[in-house]
Amino acid sequence: MTMVKSAIRWTIAVALICYLFCLPRKLFDVPYATVVTDRHGKLLGARIADDGQWRFPPCDTVPRKFERCVIAFEDRYFHYHFGVNPLAVVRVMKQNIKEKRIVGGGSTLTMQMIRLSRGGKRTVREKIIEAILATRIECRYSKSEILAMYASHAPFGGNVVGLDAAAWRYFGHSPKELSWAEAAMLAVLPNAPSMIHVAKNRPALTEKRNRLLRYLHDNGEIDDIDYDLAVSEPLPSEPMPLPQTAPHLVSYFYKHNGGKQIVSSVDKNIQEQVEAILDRWNISFLRNDIRNIAALVIDVSTNEVRAYCGNVDFDSRISSNQVDIIRALRSTGSILKPFLYYVALQEGQILPNTLLPDIPLNINGFVPQNFNMQYEGAVPASGAIARSLNIPSVYLLREYSVPKFYDFLKKAGITTLTQSPSHYGLSLILGGAEATLWDVSFVYSDMARSLQHLERTPGRIVPDDRPEVLPDVFSPGAVWQVFDAIKEVNRPEEIDWRFIPSMQTIAWKTGTSYGFRDAWAIGVTSRYVVGVWVGNANGEGKPELVGGRTAGPVLFDIFNMLPTAPWFNCPESEFVEAPVCRLSGHLKSRFCDEADTATIVPAGLRTGACPYHKHVNLSIDGQYRIYENCIGTGMRIISQNYFVLPPAWEWYYKRHHPEYKALPPFMKGCGEDSHSPMAFIYPQGNAHVYLPKQLDGSDGGITFELAHSRSDVTVFWHIDADYLGATRDFHKYTFHPSRGRHSVTVVDDEGNTLSIGITVE
Repeated sequence: MTMVKSAIRWTIAVALICYLFCLPRKLFDVPYATVVTDRHGKLLGARIADDGQWRFPPCDTVPRKFERCVIAFEDRYFHYHFGVNPLAVVRVMKQNIKEKRIVGGGSTLTMQMIRLSRGGKRTVREKIIEAILATRIECRYSKSEILAMYASHAPFGGNVVGLDAAAWRYFGHSPKELSWAEAAMLAVLPNAPSMIHVAKNRPALTEKRNRLLRYLHDNGEIDDIDYDLAVSEPLPSEPMPLPQTAPHLVSYFYKHNGGKQIVSSVDKNIQEQVEAILDRWNISFLRNDIRNIAALVIDVSTNEVRAYCGNVDFDSRISSNQVDIIRALRSTGSILKPFLYYVALQEGQILPNTLLPDIPLNINGFVPQNFNMQYEGAVPASGAIARSLNIPSVYLLREYSVPKFYDFLKKAGITTLTQSPSHYGLSLILGGAEATLWDVSFVYSDMARSLQHLERTPGRIVPDDRPEVLPDVFSPGAVWQVFDAIKEVNRPEEIDWRFIPSMQTIAWKTGTSYGFRDAWAIGVTSRYVVGVWVGNANGEGKPELVGGRTAGPVLFDIFNMLPTAPWFNCPESEFVEAPVCRLSGHLKSRFCDEADTATIVPAGLRTGACPYHKHVNLSIDGQYRIYENCIGTGMRIISQNYFVLPPAWEWYYKRHHPEYKALPPFMKGCGEDSHSPMAFIYPQGNAHVYLPKQLDGSDGGITFELAHSRSDVTVFWHIDADYLGATRDFHKYTFHPSRGRHSVTVVDDEGNTLSIGITVE
């Protein structure tokens, strides 16, 4: 007897242990669709699960209307039983015996959920297992959790699985927005989804739905008006396509976070408006065979994306429209120039209006050109950035150094610089490197955030309440001066925005890559950063692909759609005051007659005093300079301060500045000029010059160009010890030197001499 009792106890213990551990930890081992919503939970789009089913990731809760409908239809005692309803089992057994066939199984919703997870056949043995597991699952999960699992995995006809997918596929909205008629239809569909659905046995589906609605009405769940409206509501004719908003973003998440539901930082309202703007411009650009556009809108306050348009016409497969341009490597053109202007200001290399050279430049075969193919001799740094002049930017980068700028770009967030600084060289500032619209836009956002004293954080497409804090790379003072310069960039509109109070201030910069392959525009306000790229994803260039003409208008259309924002507050504590020469932009020297008190960053105090103002002695009529050794001989003189640029600068500068006064010549017999009136424009000293090939295969010639401060002078040309000839007015001379090292010397008719050495390759 004792052995029997012991065996019974062991049997009970084993059975209890088996019962406790009979339920799998993971009930559903199935693939899910990738679902992306906006920041408010609105569906942007989805990608089907790997098994070809529209099965959204499991939901946590079930909307009240569907809950009342499915419980009323499937399991009216759901909230009262422990997984198995004994009364229902007895009732069904009686019906089966009476009908001499199986007319029902008496399954509760819990048992049905277990059957969905196991996928077994409907046998008596399987039914017993379902009953056991159902009681066990009631111990692990709450009733609401069990109902949510059932709703997430129930079949709704065809390849539609789960309540969320069914609501979107049949009604085009989320389950939270279901009407009573819609909720009732979805409640009855899983009962026999292969036999009755929207495309098959529609009258039977309508009858089942209406019978359920009648039950709800009779039991006081819905009133007369709701009932009459519900039964009159037609069934959907066929499954609807899912939303296709931000498709490139959805594809990005599918690739990197497939099978999950992602709440993005995108605002669907802004996203749809930006997409509409891009679609309109796409129609216009297609006339010039420009097929792709991308745009990114960033909320400065959170550093989160509010609109992500990776391209246009996603469904088209003929123009690389499925390429996500936002994350694609593209030549930067001039879009990085404000960053160079920033570091030069911040480190005290220049002041905002320091004159930079704008003259022909040839550095070992690298010959940058301004977009307008003209030269102005010298331009203020702020104007060079605002007008996107290439040559001053190259000079500035050469002075700052490529490796230092390269390191700064990487620290600022340009992640695509995979080669060494020497690989890019000075072309780094003109598009010699590639970057992504994502990286560049977020660097501009970091600049804007620095002016609002916000911590630097990574750019985000998924909201994060506690983002990582990154080291600061931008200081508000220099950023303010950068934005102050680029807010003056001429806008695409014909009108002058400065005189229209309703138009908001926007700092913006364009970029055009070599060969007209990429057109960029980035704009900044205190609230938003907008980045736009226009071009062809396959890299095909078009003459019309200029940043200001294509990306610029798109940029301002987007800003006109967005809420306006006030301009940044000036960070006055970041500046000091200093006297600055009005003509040169340098700190005032003792010979500067015109100066202004300017606010500069403290590092600007380290810049040198103006080197272009000189104190000279003139004859009483002002026609000649008088050298010091002539003073004191009784000659009457006057003293005057002159603004004097280097000869090569002066040659071009005075064409654009008729007010510029060149130094008069020295009076004969009164010494020699320490200021050379000549400068070689091309080539420069110690240059390596490559001879072009003629059509017949012979070596071509080299055209030397010289600037002279006087327009009426004669210049005599020599190479090594040989005289070549003379020029007057325009000083260009072409000759055919042999390969090797040569010395070129020029002498003007006043005896001034200048020599340079070149190497002919």
